[in-house]
Amino acid sequence: MDIKALIAQMTLEEKAGLCSGADFWHTKAIERLGIPASMVSDGPHGLRKQDDKADHLGVNDSIKAVCFPAGCATSASFDKELIGKVGQAIGDSCQHEKLSVVLGPAVNIKRSPLCGRNFEYLSEDPYLAGKMAAAYINGVQSRNVGTSIKHFALNNQEHRRMSSSSDADERTIREIYFPAFETAVKEAQPWTVMCSYNVINGVYANENKWLLNDVLRDEWGFKGYVMSDWGAVSDRVKGIIAGMDLEMPSSNGINDEKIVAAVKEGKLDEKLVDQACERILNIVYRYVENAKPDTPWDMEAQHQLAAQCAAECMVLLKNEEDILPLNKQDTIAFIGEFAKTPRYQGGGSSHINSFKTTSALEAAEGLNICFAEGYSVAADCSTEEQLAEAVKAAKAAKVAVVFAGLPDSYESEGYDRTHMHLPAYMDKLIEAVAEANPNTVVVLYNGSPVEMPWVGKVKGILEGYLGGQAVGIATVNVLFGDVNPSGHLAETFPLKLSDNPSYLYFGGEGNRTEYREGVFVGYRYYDKKEMDVLFPFGHGLSYTTFEYSDLKLSASEIKDTDTVTATVKVTNTGKRAGKAVAQLYVGDVESTAIRPVRELKGFEKVELQPGETKEITFTLDKRSFATWNEQIHDWYVETGDFTVEVGSSSRDLPCKACLKVNSTVELPRHYDMNSIFLDIMSDPKAAAAFKPMIDQIMQAFGGGSNEEKSEAATEAISDEMGMAMMKYMPLRGTLSFGGSKEAALQVEALLKSLND
Repeated sequence: MDIKALIAQMTLEEKAGLCSGADFWHTKAIERLGIPASMVSDGPHGLRKQDDKADHLGVNDSIKAVCFPAGCATSASFDKELIGKVGQAIGDSCQHEKLSVVLGPAVNIKRSPLCGRNFEYLSEDPYLAGKMAAAYINGVQSRNVGTSIKHFALNNQEHRRMSSSSDADERTIREIYFPAFETAVKEAQPWTVMCSYNVINGVYANENKWLLNDVLRDEWGFKGYVMSDWGAVSDRVKGIIAGMDLEMPSSNGINDEKIVAAVKEGKLDEKLVDQACERILNIVYRYVENAKPDTPWDMEAQHQLAAQCAAECMVLLKNEEDILPLNKQDTIAFIGEFAKTPRYQGGGSSHINSFKTTSALEAAEGLNICFAEGYSVAADCSTEEQLAEAVKAAKAAKVAVVFAGLPDSYESEGYDRTHMHLPAYMDKLIEAVAEANPNTVVVLYNGSPVEMPWVGKVKGILEGYLGGQAVGIATVNVLFGDVNPSGHLAETFPLKLSDNPSYLYFGGEGNRTEYREGVFVGYRYYDKKEMDVLFPFGHGLSYTTFEYSDLKLSASEIKDTDTVTATVKVTNTGKRAGKAVAQLYVGDVESTAIRPVRELKGFEKVELQPGETKEITFTLDKRSFATWNEQIHDWYVETGDFTVEVGSSSRDLPCKACLKVNSTVELPRHYDMNSIFLDIMSDPKAAAAFKPMIDQIMQAFGGGSNEEKSEAATEAISDEMGMAMMKYMPLRGTLSFGGSKEAALQVEALLKSLND
């Protein structure tokens, strides 16, 4: 299809119309030119297809579909291959339902545990989020169906999400909030990008040329079209200029007319409208020319895939005295309504109308299970009768398993949480059951971290997250050992909410939210502060044990333009097969920039038989060591030593190696009379030029050998004090301590020479 020729036949009105939706879910068709409409659908963990209902918040029913585990769960799998399979399944579903684009994945960083959409998002870590997103996108798009990675960018709260300005410095944006999108674009090239509702440093995302053109397209090489989030458009003409191509949903012609008027009045170059149309039509026809509506959609098979995925995602947080796996011959108490009616997805635009669900109680049919409801989510309480029944069941069982978590009302699109607690009645139930039976295990179904005041009173904790419609099958398989748990936390569980680095500023004041914690998000903050946490980033236990050994680097010293490989051996030292997640972290030993202690720069999941050893290889490049430098507006590696650590979590890193990285970039330096001697002395060229003056000043401050100093000077000022006073003194200060006109001229000449 010759898209440019097609656009040349379109009227200005038709072109303007193509830049907004026909309705809630379709692009516009232009019948006289044979241009078809194209349908998009909510995702990202299943289809929420609605043909005729204008609803973006999950209020109205959609078609029956398969609900896979939500992003909070799939990221915990640390399994790129697995999330790719989920993407392929969703891509097949889209082809079957004639959908061109599925709206996902959602990769916004989990800045705070309170964000209402954290259940959709992948991680607090940008590297993990980017790699998992790229794998999902490649999976979906292998079926010739597009994705829309979202929400670009800095959409990290629901409070005032359509008006609040997310204000962050350039380094924070580049190191924390951009990389997941950048990795996905560079490694998977999503067909579309959805820009966020919010303002970024005073400019709406959909009107931000730096965001959508300079960075997304010019730097990262994005080739598709940018669409708005639903109802996110503020000024449509500014959006076209900035590179926001498709407004969704329909503006009922209002914004189309504004585009036409702006072109006719000379305020908008028609070539920019043509460009937006070309981007949109490229994607429309990419789907049309590869459409396969006869693609089968085997929901039962996908239900089993959802169960497999959910099991791989579950994180065994605690397993005291090897309470798990359970023995199928024992009497086990399942306590809690979630055992019978699991919470397996979040609320809002990603809410799937599941064709079936399987609870843990159903999945455990035939086993020696006694059930007590324990509480009622609808009634928001646990009655005395329910509590007594739960205690009775716990006492009669070998092991009591309490199913708890967050009700639907606690976390959803549209609003943020206000605390990290479970419902009080669930905490009370867990305490009562643990007192009745010391062999108590807690299964959690939730989309975000929760506080656990009872953590020391139970022997086992299994984090199931929001595991999709087959979560019950997965839960039983893990509890009874048919599946060895291998999930690891993609976010830190703090001891309490106030420990979180964004605690004081989350939500902001009025229409402004300042990201004052900077790059110190999640484990980057907790590790730098040396703070205790409930469970660290990357944590996850297994029914077997693993040993990490023999970490080797391919070089001990490299340039920042080179790559280095790291190899490490992982051995299954236990008695059953299992999967290990080897995590590699890089740290800067001594840095001018204030940096985290360590940052994730590689991960691999490997399956090992008992006694088996496998060697894993990681490749590290410049970005593995770099920080964003605002002076040169680019990635920069400061010459120095770096640590490479490998292990099973951010706080369990038994293997460590070091290497030196030499920078090939010289930062521009400029000196003037306000420059201090500390900075001059750190620059070899400047230090050499000013050495005679430095020696003179040291004498003036009592520096030098004791033989050269008077007795009074020795008593009045030490060498350390003299050096300290001199380091922080600006050049202009030399004129106040015995300086002369000649000295001033000498300083000016030296400055000119250095700066030239």
